[in-house]
Amino acid sequence: MSRTDRKRIAQVLVVALLAALVPTAAHAGANLVANPGVEGLAGNGFPVCWERSGWGDQNFTFGLSHPGHTGANAMQITLVTASNGDRKAMMLENPSCAPNVTPGHQYDLSAWYTTTTANTVMTMFRHDVAHGWVYWTDLATLPVTATWTRKTVRTPPVPAGTDQIVWGVTVYGVGTLRTDDYAMDDVTAPAPGTSCSAGDACTKGVWQVMPFTSPVRGIHTVVLKNGDVLLVAGSGNDPDAFAAGTFTTAVYHPSTGTFTTVPTPADLFCAGHVQLPDGRVLIMGGNKAYPAADGSHGYEGLKNSYVFDPATNSYSRVNDMTAGSWYPSATVLGNGDVISLGGLGEDSSGTVATQYFKTSESRWLSLNEAHQTWNFWGLYPSMILMQDGRLFYSGSHVFGDGLPGTGSSIYDYGTGTITPVRGLQNKDQRDQSMSVLLPPAQDQKVITMGGGNINTNVDANPLTDIIDLKQPDPVHIAGPPLPAAKMYVSAVLLPDGKVFETGGGLHNRADPVYEASMYDPAANTFIAGMATDPVPRTYHSSAFLLPDGRVMAVGDNPGNGTFDMRLSVYSPPYLFQGARPQILTIPPTDWAYGSTQSITVDGPVLKAELIRPEAVTHSSDPNQRFVDLPMSVNGTTIGLNVTSNPNIAPPGWYMLFVVGTNGVPSVAQWVHLG
Repeated sequence: MSRTDRKRIAQVLVVALLAALVPTAAHAGANLVANPGVEGLAGNGFPVCWERSGWGDQNFTFGLSHPGHTGANAMQITLVTASNGDRKAMMLENPSCAPNVTPGHQYDLSAWYTTTTANTVMTMFRHDVAHGWVYWTDLATLPVTATWTRKTVRTPPVPAGTDQIVWGVTVYGVGTLRTDDYAMDDVTAPAPGTSCSAGDACTKGVWQVMPFTSPVRGIHTVVLKNGDVLLVAGSGNDPDAFAAGTFTTAVYHPSTGTFTTVPTPADLFCAGHVQLPDGRVLIMGGNKAYPAADGSHGYEGLKNSYVFDPATNSYSRVNDMTAGSWYPSATVLGNGDVISLGGLGEDSSGTVATQYFKTSESRWLSLNEAHQTWNFWGLYPSMILMQDGRLFYSGSHVFGDGLPGTGSSIYDYGTGTITPVRGLQNKDQRDQSMSVLLPPAQDQKVITMGGGNINTNVDANPLTDIIDLKQPDPVHIAGPPLPAAKMYVSAVLLPDGKVFETGGGLHNRADPVYEASMYDPAANTFIAGMATDPVPRTYHSSAFLLPDGRVMAVGDNPGNGTFDMRLSVYSPPYLFQGARPQILTIPPTDWAYGSTQSITVDGPVLKAELIRPEAVTHSSDPNQRFVDLPMSVNGTTIGLNVTSNPNIAPPGWYMLFVVGTNGVPSVAQWVHLG
């Protein structure tokens, strides 16, 4: 776009926009700009959440001038020559810095500035979910002024399909521009009695179905230490693909909306998986055979085991497991080793071996090296690591009835003892329920949600059970019911300390349940009426937390054998409450147990925590946990006190979030614990 075109468009727009400003008073809402006073500096010396941008051929400098309009800093651009193009200080185009917007809403944008050239405009880009970042418009021409002057303009209505914008001030003529104290306010009238202008999104959040589909059936999903998502299908519950040896895996890159396909060495359909301490993913077992047409055998479990490396997007084989494993559990221990229980063996019978992966030796121990109880734990038994190193079997499982007895127990690997746990409601109707260790992990409370029974195919139930594992004799206590009865339920720990439950079905591979809710552990209540995923999510579906604080959902495999390849992303209500806090500095990413780690932030924060990235399938991720980081606060310098107990936070990579006083979480920074 030429300078002449830019000026002509800007002049037309500014007349229209100034006219639009006259009848409507601006709503005094939250400033949506991150680091609006440009005081927090990044490692490159430029303000956090801002970048030096532009194009063309000029002799120019970027820098900081002192003092600013307020505070120490203002951003400064000087063009000594300007034959073509422009230079601008712009907000960074990333989820942490770019303000979230609502289609159809209008926003007032303002900045304080001085400029020695009339060739100065406010420039805006928008993020189109189908096409990425695109130029939107130049909003206004800024008159020459030697004294600090505030310019405020109103955007046109945000186009459909836009979820974020960035903007800044551009100079394209010889001169010097200084800017400071940016602000952005949603001027769409809020609902009566509220302070948020995003309508239902303020309390319900918003789902967005991605404008592309997955290239593979996302039956197994793992959030990797680099923020990408591993989607493993194997044969994808497709006997024809199995017969053809067509096994698939893809890595989804949320930052670009693209996929990398990965050669897949075996049928990893219905395997187990867990992150190792170094961030690689251990894949155990899978599908050796589909049921025979003559009924001579059912599903058979593989003994194969692989490690997926996100640095190379490739699998490498480790030694075989000691028994076939189809639908096995996978729990990482406080020493970084992995224990796997249950599943079906190579002969279709239940696997009773305790299988133990020694991480330091990168191998599965032999049967006589691992402690054995020869107990069958069912299929995908939810085995949650307790603070004393024992495993809690919550009663969540798949395929039919629960185990004999109480349906729940505590297992001590070291002594081989199994202690029944009382109180689980309707243990034989907890098929495809989900259990999670509630925030914070230090409280040692587990909730089990929903479930059904695919053998009897009764209606799914809305039951929840809560247990305090710190008690000397833990007992399940009935919790508040789910707002809607469901099996195939997904439960995701959020950085604000709540649990988002979504997806599900009323019957075996049928009758999707779209209702979603938010569980508040502090109040022990479900908040009904959250926004609902428009895509059905029943059998072979998953939902998981992304590092930017959103939730992604994949998969649906109804009884007719089809598979829904659409991906959905949920923005929780907290993303509509104002600007995100910023983590400005962080220590080296290797954090020791019992240490205090000092970070700096751009303003007051309420809490900080580590959230273990998910590895989920079939309503099961027993390793999901939210670890509180008690804070020592000195202004914007925060000391984070790391637990000394690796059973609370097993070694590995975690997402570090801070939550601002407005309840909005930062984008996660990755840290390595152990």
